[in-house]
Amino acid sequence: MKHPKLGYVVAVANQKGGVGKTTTAINLAASLAALDREVLLVDIDPQGNASTGLGMDKRKEDGPSIGEVLLGEAALAEAVRPTQIEGLSLVPSTVALAGTSVELLDLEEKERRLEQACARYEGRPFDVVFVDCPPSLNLLTINALVAADAVFVPLQAEFFALEGLAQLIDTIRRVRARLNPRLQLLGVLLTMVDRRNRLSQEVEEEVRRYFGAQALRSVIPRNVRISEAPSHGLPVLHYDARSAGAVAYLEAAAEVLARIEGERA
Repeated sequence: MKHPKLGYVVAVANQKGGVGKTTTAINLAASLAALDREVLLVDIDPQGNASTGLGMDKRKEDGPSIGEVLLGEAALAEAVRPTQIEGLSLVPSTVALAGTSVELLDLEEKERRLEQACARYEGRPFDVVFVDCPPSLNLLTINALVAADAVFVPLQAEFFALEGLAQLIDTIRRVRARLNPRLQLLGVLLTMVDRRNRLSQEVEEEVRRYFGAQALRSVIPRNVRISEAPSHGLPVLHYDARSAGAVAYLEAAAEVLARIEGERA
């Protein structure tokens, strides 16, 4: 691990919006917590959907957020907050993070601000840290990739989702070559899968042909409970544990955990 005092850091990234990125970050984090792991979710997206999806009002200034951490105004440990989910903590985003990303442009080692904050972390360790990235390849996403041990890619099972994937893979290669040689692709998770739909089947086949074993066996189906859960400030597992979406994310989390523990071994 790059940051043994903190934990194994996974950047959840896809520059295309609407692919289930934040939903996956929330639900994998909650599912790993349900598997008796201590998990931290870092919301580095100015939209702050991971924060609101865990029941936090990002408009309230209630202690330091990820923006203050990136600017060096607060330590990472000071921004960690408990959630209503046992075993799951959060470093929230606020509406001010969009401005923070502009301020970063004038700072030294602007791509390494999160990495440096992780390296200085003094607090209780976590088993896994998920970083929910913005839906773009901007400086905030680069910070997450530089700080991470691995990147995890949610991918919607539709044609247009494949188009931007090459750009993301290229960015990962560039970050590995120039800024973070330890960065690995932890896996690709197909989301919003409808196996009754021929196009969805074709996209899944293409992804598995291209990524091979890097594509998780588990897939996330289209499921109304997954869509409803964020409005209640809950992961789907805590909104409707028996739903197909909750079961699918638990299965995906078990696969992710096996891969992480395999990397550590």
